[in-house]
Amino acid sequence: MSRIAIPQTIPAESQAVVDAVSRQLKLTPNLFRIMAQSPHALNGWASLQGALAKTLDVKTRDGIALAVSRVNGCQYCLSAHSYVASQLVGLSDDEIRRNRRGESESPRVAAAVAFARKLVETRGKVAAGDLDTVRAAGYSDANIVEIIALSAQFLLTNFVNNAFDTEIDFPVVDEEVV
Repeated sequence: MSRIAIPQTIPAESQAVVDAVSRQLKLTPNLFRIMAQSPHALNGWASLQGALAKTLDVKTRDGIALAVSRVNGCQYCLSAHSYVASQLVGLSDDEIRRNRRGESESPRVAAAVAFARKLVETRGKVAAGDLDTVRAAGYSDANIVEIIALSAQFLLTNFVNNAFDTEIDFPVVDEEVV
C-alpha cells in the first residue's frame, strides 16, 4: 500500500505535463499524480526528460532505465519501463531481461547499460576502465555525460516511488526474474 494518498486532482501548474504523459501512455500513472503535487519537481523532471529524449536512441535510453531501476530496487519503475519497452519501443522480453541485468544483445547498448548500472552501484565512482569500456563501444564523452544524466533522471523517479511505495498501475514484473 502506498505511503502517500494518490491524488485525483492535479494542480493547474502540473496539468500540461500530466496530460502529455497521459496521452502517450493512455493512462495517468500514479507516479505522475504524486509528482504533480509539486509543479516545480514535475516540471523540472519534464524539462530534463524532454532534453534527454534527444540523446542516444530510445532503445538505449529504455535499457538504461531498466538497469538503473533494478539496481535501485524500484518495482514501480521496473514494471513501468518494462511495459514501455515492450509496448511502445518494441523490445523483446529477452532484451528487457538483459537490460535489467545491465546487458544487451547489442554490444553498443550493452556498454551503455552496463556503465549506467556500474555508475549507480558505485554512486558515480566508476573506474577509469569503466570509462574506457564505454568509450571503446563508440560513445563520446558527451554521450557519457548523457548516460550519467539519464541515470540521474531515472534515480529521481526511483526515489519518489521507493520513498512512497507507489501503487503499481502497470503490469507488475518480478524483479528477481531476469
